[in-house]
Amino acid sequence: MKRKTKLGGFIKFLLVIIIVFFCINKFKGLYLENFQQNSIGEYVSEPTNTNLLKNTDDDLILVNKKNTVGADYIPKDLIKPNITFLSSCTKEEMQLQSKAAHALEELFEGAKEDGIILLGSSGYRSYQSQVSVYQKYYNENGKEYAEQYVAKPGTSEHQTGLAIDVTNQSRCFDKTSEEAQWIAKNAYKYGFILRYPEEKTDITGYNYEPWHIRYVGKKVAAEIYNNSETLEEYLQNHS
Repeated sequence: MKRKTKLGGFIKFLLVIIIVFFCINKFKGLYLENFQQNSIGEYVSEPTNTNLLKNTDDDLILVNKKNTVGADYIPKDLIKPNITFLSSCTKEEMQLQSKAAHALEELFEGAKEDGIILLGSSGYRSYQSQVSVYQKYYNENGKEYAEQYVAKPGTSEHQTGLAIDVTNQSRCFDKTSEEAQWIAKNAYKYGFILRYPEEKTDITGYNYEPWHIRYVGKKVAAEIYNNSETLEEYLQNHS
């Protein structure tokens, strides 16, 4: 009789543990779901008061915090340039529009001839991928940091397939590195510009990024470089 009582008590104890465990996990799931919905709804929603671009085939398409592309926009001729990418890159990030990809191959080869070794870090990113990137930086570094260094979905040049982040073997691509200095002085020769130059944050909306280059074609790139302009300033002066 005592054994049956002990066995019954043990079974009841196990049932209580199972119920408590189930309730905790249920609550945790609801909490995380609610957190993600609130985060994405408030911080990664489509930008408001912006101009949705329609002519997305132009090499000089201006995508920034005021000019956006839609969630369904995908460049037509994405290809993988014949360069070395970081092993952490996704297949998606290893793509650019064909004209930008071929120009990038020439840029990497020109750098190599000068003793500079470059690596591809992040090229094309879809709207959905940008949601994940922005959310990651927001969660890890806060809203202020995310808004200065990471574009919200629809406002990223990476979605055009004309921009790429490059790096070096040491993964230390600041303005003092020889690779960053080479890019700053030579990218225009291959049709690229340093998209977010130093002391132009008030115009571009983003802090200085020595690793982010944008394809605009050799003629425009040379003019932007020689006049120390941003793409915004160039387009305004030629409107």
